[in-house]
Amino acid sequence: MKQQTKSSNITVGLDLGDRRHRFCALDERGEVVEQDSICNDRVSLRKLAGRYHGALGVMEAGAHSPWISRFLEALGWRVVVSNPRKVRAIYQHERKSDQRDALMLARIGRMDLALLYPVRHGTAEAQQDLLRIKLRDSLVRARVAVINSVRFTLKSLGYTVRNPSSARFHKVVMEEVPESVREMITPSVQALAELTARIKMLELEINTLAQMKYPQSAQLQQIPGVGPITALYFVLKIEDPNRFAHVRDVGAYAGLCPRRDQSGESDPQLRISKRGDAYLRRLLVSAAHYILGPFGPQSALRAYGLMLAADRTARAKKRATVAVARKLAVLLLSLWKSQQPYQPFPGACLNGEQEDRRSGTIALHRMEATD
Repeated sequence: MKQQTKSSNITVGLDLGDRRHRFCALDERGEVVEQDSICNDRVSLRKLAGRYHGALGVMEAGAHSPWISRFLEALGWRVVVSNPRKVRAIYQHERKSDQRDALMLARIGRMDLALLYPVRHGTAEAQQDLLRIKLRDSLVRARVAVINSVRFTLKSLGYTVRNPSSARFHKVVMEEVPESVREMITPSVQALAELTARIKMLELEINTLAQMKYPQSAQLQQIPGVGPITALYFVLKIEDPNRFAHVRDVGAYAGLCPRRDQSGESDPQLRISKRGDAYLRRLLVSAAHYILGPFGPQSALRAYGLMLAADRTARAKKRATVAVARKLAVLLLSLWKSQQPYQPFPGACLNGEQEDRRSGTIALHRMEATD
């Protein structure tokens, strides 16, 4: 048994697992103090934190990193959560193992924390509130899968069903097939009805949660196309609107900015990075589709997107949608920070009349360039 260490110069690398965690403790000279594994429970983690009181803990982001990082910080550790997709020295090592991963995390943590591209986990409360939104998304995906299965089965039998909304499919399908076929699809239709009821219940809970606990989400819902789910998810993922030095940085946070691979005279235009939360990115893109769609009201954001999609090619439309989604994220953060009412055309005249749409687009660029 190692003696309790009071020094805060100890760096502990943790390679997290479902059942056990490998750890490696380094002293102030970079020499290995201890290498071992512990069980994935709070008792073992508390013993490790007591043995190296005030240590710097380094771990990779994963399923267990949110609660473990919060637990160790409460015990007096300084914790850094690394982005596992950024540290090639670990995931591309020719002799990769859990023990070596823990050692590499500790050594990189001693050298420069910026090399770990630290990830910021939200609070436990925000994580629990996000669960409702993610559970609804899981149920929606399950409903779509069942609908596609029923539709494909009926098509193979020669029956074509109308294309209603997903919430009404279980009602419509029973009216458009003969009795013999109804018996076959009854279990699936009953499952669809149950899924739809659960989804509606979760949507009511999400609306109530947004109104009662996160009133700032109402500020974001001023933008057409941004509903309670998108606004609340944005608020829960960002948590602190002042975490970004510049509002336009939120576009890169959502993975909506292009990657870059510049070398010498070569600087090709690449696709977006798709880093960060995939569901947040999907919500922003969905809102962008509405803004650019036939029911989207006139605004500087819509004018900007339509300008990019002017040649009407599929590639131009995709680029316009992504660009609008990125500017929408910037606009959401700007409204949150400023607490000002939403203006479709930020460059409106003093007499209340709107300026030319091109001026609105220029104003949108101007707004993005400021905090």
